[in-house]
Amino acid sequence: MCHCPTVCCQYRPVPPFSYQSLQCGTIVYGPPRIAIYRRQWPPCRSLFRKFFLRGDIPIRRNYKNLTPRPRRFIEWVVKPELLDYQRYLPLFFDGLCESTFPYREFARNGVRDMIAVAKERQLLCCLPMLILPAKRALNTKDPDVIIATLRALQQLVQAGPWVGLALVPYYRQLLPILNLFRDFNVNIGDRIDFQGGHRLGDVINETLQVLERHGGPDAYLNIKYMVPTYESCVLNK
Repeated sequence: MCHCPTVCCQYRPVPPFSYQSLQCGTIVYGPPRIAIYRRQWPPCRSLFRKFFLRGDIPIRRNYKNLTPRPRRFIEWVVKPELLDYQRYLPLFFDGLCESTFPYREFARNGVRDMIAVAKERQLLCCLPMLILPAKRALNTKDPDVIIATLRALQQLVQAGPWVGLALVPYYRQLLPILNLFRDFNVNIGDRIDFQGGHRLGDVINETLQVLERHGGPDAYLNIKYMVPTYESCVLNK
C-alpha cells in the first residue's frame, strides 16, 4: 500500500516482504495461484509403451469378427495365466498413465484380463510392485486416467479376500489424490445425469467404499486419516 500522504495517480507493483514495499507509490501483489487441479504436462511416456513397441509384451490388436459375442480389443499371444505376474502386471499398471490410443486401451484391457484370471497368491506376490505405477497414474491428475486406475484397484481388491488386507499399508501413497478430487463433481440441479457412475467424484466414493469393505477392521481408520471427510459405509448402516 502507498505510504505517501498525497494521493498517487499510479502504483508500482512490487514483491511482498521487500524494501520496495515500504516505498511510496507502490502496491504489493498477491501470491501466485497454485494450479493443484492442472493435468500433468507433457503426458507420461510409460515403460509399457517402450516394451510394447519393442515386442516384449505378448499381446496384439484383435481384428477378428467375434459377433454375436462381445468383441475384445486385444488378443493374447500367450495366455495371461501362464505369464510371470511379477514382471508383466507391473508393466500393465505402468501403462495406465497413458492417454493416447492405442496404448491406453492395451494397458487397461491387459490389466483387466490379467487380474480376472489371476490367483490370489500371484497378486499378493506382485502387489508391492503395483503401488508406484498406480501412484504415478493418479498423480497425472487426468480424470480419465484416474478413473481407469481406480477401476483397476477395485478389481484388484475384489480378486481375493487377502488382497484388500495387504493393500491397507499403502493407503498413504494412493489416497492423497482421492482426497483432492473427492468433491470434484458437477451440480446439474434437477436435470438427468447421463454420465452416472462415470464422474470422478462418484468413482472415488465407490472406490473408498470398496476399499473399506475389503480392507478389514483397520481399513476405515486408515481411510479416515487420509480422507477426513469420508464417512463409513459399514459402520453407518
